[in-house]
Amino acid sequence: MRIIAFRTLREFFEKPEYADSEIPLRAWYHDTKAASWKNPNELKRHYKSASIVGEGRVVFNIKGNANRLVVAVDYEFQAIFIRFIGTHKEYNKINVKVI
Repeated sequence: MRIIAFRTLREFFEKPEYADSEIPLRAWYHDTKAASWKNPNELKRHYKSASIVGEGRVVFNIKGNANRLVVAVDYEFQAIFIRFIGTHKEYNKINVKVI
């Protein structure tokens, strides 16, 4: 999968208060970049805790669910667009289907 854009993840974990999320985010990036999911079922087989929320959006729990990563997935073009990364509290303030 092509992931657009790693910079969003880096800007998040470079903040001192989120530095402990660097390793889990890099692991997610590495695993996801190597994947070639054709549909949500294939994604769920790899990431059982991921939530498919509709509108092409998937929510991943990062760092033991302390952080949430929202992406838009285009299975046909093998692309993932990072839409949001933040704490669980910040996640509760967004509309995951439109972000």
